[in-house]
Amino acid sequence: MLPFSLIERLIVSEILMAGLALMLIFEGLLPLLAPKAWRETFRRVIEFNDGQLRFVGLASIVAGVVLFLLVT
Repeated sequence: MLPFSLIERLIVSEILMAGLALMLIFEGLLPLLAPKAWRETFRRVIEFNDGQLRFVGLASIVAGVVLFLLVT
């Protein structure tokens, strides 16, 4: 027997899709509301060296894991 029922898998899929939808909404807010600020921020980020980009990526992952652990 499978560890999860069909209903449980559907619920998890709905939660993941809701999370993806919220991420896309939040990602789109800054370009929509302040395109000049978003463009300037993007220009600064592309000038980061590899170490700085890796740190930003690591910080994002850590923040996401901590938030995930707090929510679940």
